[in-house]
Amino acid sequence: MLKPYACHPEKTRGRLIPENYSTFRTAFQRDRDRIIHSSAFRRLKHKTQVFVEHEGDYYRTRLTHTIEVAQVARTIANHLGLNTDLAETVALAHDLGHPPFGHTGEDALHELMAPYGGFDHNAQALRIVTKLERHYADFDGLNLTWEALEGIAKHNGPVISDRGGSHTVARREDLPYALAEVDAMWDLELASNASAEAQVAAVADDCAYNHHDLHDGLRAGLFTEDDLCELPVIGECFAAVDKLYPGLDRSRRQHEALRRVFGVMVEDVIAVAQNRLESLRPETVDDIRSMEGPIIRFSKPLYQNLKAIKRFLFTRMYRAPTVVVERKRVTTMVNGLFPFFMENPQQLPSDWQGDVGKALASGGDAEILLARVVLDYVAGMTDRFAIQEYHRLIDPDL
Repeated sequence: MLKPYACHPEKTRGRLIPENYSTFRTAFQRDRDRIIHSSAFRRLKHKTQVFVEHEGDYYRTRLTHTIEVAQVARTIANHLGLNTDLAETVALAHDLGHPPFGHTGEDALHELMAPYGGFDHNAQALRIVTKLERHYADFDGLNLTWEALEGIAKHNGPVISDRGGSHTVARREDLPYALAEVDAMWDLELASNASAEAQVAAVADDCAYNHHDLHDGLRAGLFTEDDLCELPVIGECFAAVDKLYPGLDRSRRQHEALRRVFGVMVEDVIAVAQNRLESLRPETVDDIRSMEGPIIRFSKPLYQNLKAIKRFLFTRMYRAPTVVVERKRVTTMVNGLFPFFMENPQQLPSDWQGDVGKALASGGDAEILLARVVLDYVAGMTDRFAIQEYHRLIDPDL
């Protein structure tokens, strides 16, 4: 039973290209399934989360991370009476726009694309689902519902805002070009909040990576259980496990403690959301969109504790010496591949030459449009393919 402020599939604003209704699936279920069957979704298997994909079979990739986010999103959305299919759809799509080598690759591409409109992985995800997936006879992209596109664009909050923030711009003119193009086709109401389902997907992302980065960092030997026991929330979870299971072997102790950390985050989000929903009493999904701030979020005490955990992870994991060395190596690869294809667009695969031809024939905008074609190609690479192509085309010894 969906709450009145949930997104009801029969009330969807529809698709950019009208389609017949499915006999067996709702509109949001079709969105979810199209993402799962997309090429971009499959490529997440070989894109890094923190470690480069080939460094170990047990570390998270973008695909395993995405599956974990979707599981958490379904759990929270179901408990709150929201549409689990839409929450899952946004969760499954939220990282489609990530380039090879995670945030390292994104940083490199953002700098390379600065003269050509910049790079933002959320905007690139929209470009993928509206343009770059080319499998259907009637349209480019996946022709997702308005609610799914809105969720991909705004799950981290309003995009146009004068309050600042890493995901916002003050003026519509400052939007990343990939997002501006989609918004011009179909107004995504970028100055408002997203649906509660999309907000759930964003918080589920935080829950998932806060949990699994701790697990992966332990496995990589970047820190120890004793280090984690000095941190808020985590120390209490280890203490609870030790009390219940004295002498438990190391692997099971880690798992039991970190799954409790996961539980603390999810239970906190649900409790806060229930209290806010009961207090504010929204009656429609548009009431959610027009609220002052998100309805789905961590409590203030837990948010502060998670900030301490993130600071620890930044120092001990994301900027660990071994990770920094690899960051420099893969940054060199991205910085080599992008200008190589700009100078040699004929080296792009044959099925990209149509886009190259259109870009080069566009007159004064040729360089900008070519850069965006090259970006689409490089950003779509997996870690292993980017390494392979760099070795093949530029330097076999790096």
